[in-house]
Amino acid sequence: MSLMDEQVSGFLRSVYNRKSQSMDTVEAYQRDIEQLKDYMLQNRISGFEQMDRLLFLDFLATLRKSNGNQPLKNSTMSRKLSAYRSLYKYLNAVWDVEVNPLETVKSFKKEQKIPDFLFEEEVKNFLFTYDESKPLEKRDRLLFSLMYSSGLRVSEVCSLTWQDVDFSRRLLTILGKGSKERIVPFPTWLSKDLQLHGVGKKPEDPVFTNRNGQPLTSRGVQYLMQKHADAINMHMKVHPHMLRHSFATHLLDGGADIRVVQELLGHASLSTTQIYTHVSVQKLQEVYNESFPLSREDSFLKESDL
Repeated sequence: MSLMDEQVSGFLRSVYNRKSQSMDTVEAYQRDIEQLKDYMLQNRISGFEQMDRLLFLDFLATLRKSNGNQPLKNSTMSRKLSAYRSLYKYLNAVWDVEVNPLETVKSFKKEQKIPDFLFEEEVKNFLFTYDESKPLEKRDRLLFSLMYSSGLRVSEVCSLTWQDVDFSRRLLTILGKGSKERIVPFPTWLSKDLQLHGVGKKPEDPVFTNRNGQPLTSRGVQYLMQKHADAINMHMKVHPHMLRHSFATHLLDGGADIRVVQELLGHASLSTTQIYTHVSVQKLQEVYNESFPLSREDSFLKESDL
């Protein structure tokens, strides 16, 4: 076994011990390091200590293009870079390797994904096409209406109990991420249905349960949402977080202050909420392109047409 192989083997053992004995993590690290070793072999580099900053930058650039016509995403590159940083941290501590070519290499920027959301008409179509003569469909309509109108995460609605509901002020007490508590309103039109849904329930009982009386799970809510979307021929993949995204987008479209939206969503940072302003701008652009005749290049009259 070569020195490099011995070093990698020791590193992977340490990863296994540190990462709760996860073989999936070990295998991912091993694949990343094999790519580094292949680069080193092609460039006649026989040891990790021989890699410098410029060589590593060249390796990362080569790695980025290794996927053919589709360059590797920043998220993938960041994960690989994290593996290489861990490797050199291990080599510095255990093998007395003095160099770390990654010390001044910057991380890849996180790609900002525009969240999926539904247009207002799509939300109305989804919420008001339930057969409320059927108890389970009535529950589902109430469930998804509350998620949309209060911007709830699926985990939050699943853990909601009746003691969290203040009917006199139409407020919900929500325990969000990081056990952070926030207060959110729910609309008047939901109040009566919610009260009827809670008849005979104890304060500690969950608001939404399955047919066996157990609290709904996140997976169960996902299933119910997709089931209804398919039943009304929406022809799209839906997920519960779309309702929260739609809530935020529609608030901003309606002129709500972004800091109010931040408070309602329970975001610690305003930058997290600001992504919904991009959604609104995107929507404006789409509506403009679809509705304004002169927004398209082919709509302009040519001189010869006059």
